[in-house]
Amino acid sequence: MAEKTWLTQEAYDRLKEELDHRSNELRAQIATKIDEARQEGDLKENGGYHAAREEQAMNETRIQQLDALLKDAEIGETPADDGVVEPGMMVTAEIMGETSEFLLGSRMAGAGLNVEVYSPEAPLGEAIMGAKKGDTVSYYAPNGREIEVKIIDAVPFKA
Repeated sequence: MAEKTWLTQEAYDRLKEELDHRSNELRAQIATKIDEARQEGDLKENGGYHAAREEQAMNETRIQQLDALLKDAEIGETPADDGVVEPGMMVTAEIMGETSEFLLGSRMAGAGLNVEVYSPEAPLGEAIMGAKKGDTVSYYAPNGREIEVKIIDAVPFKA
C-alpha cells in the first residue's frame, strides 16, 4: 500500500497544474523538437535529437512522480499556527548544536522548493511530531546514537 502524502489544497492545485502542463503542452513541445531533430538526418551525431530525448525522459519521469503523488495525496487545511509540530510545518530546530530549518512532510511535495524535507515517518519526524516550540525531544539515529532536538519554532509552510 502506498504511503499517503499530506498536501494543502494550494499545493495539490499547484502540482496538478504542473502535471497537466507536462502531460499536454510540454509533452507536445518535446515531441515537436524530437521530430524536427530527426529530420536533420544522422541521429548518432545529432546533439539536438539526443538533448530532446533526454528532456523527454526527464519529463516522463516527473509525470510519473506527480501521478503517484497526487493519486495518494491526502488534502488538508494548512496546519494551525500554534507552534505544535505536524505535517505541513516549517520547523526550526537545534540538532546536535546546529540550527536546521526544514519542512515536515513529503519529499515529493517539497520538490523544487529549495527546502530540506523530513518525512513524519522518519526517526526525526516521529520524534518531533506533537512537540511544541521550546520542547526538547530525542530520537535514535540509524547508527544507534541518541540525538537531542530542541524545537525553536514551528510555523505553517507557505510555498
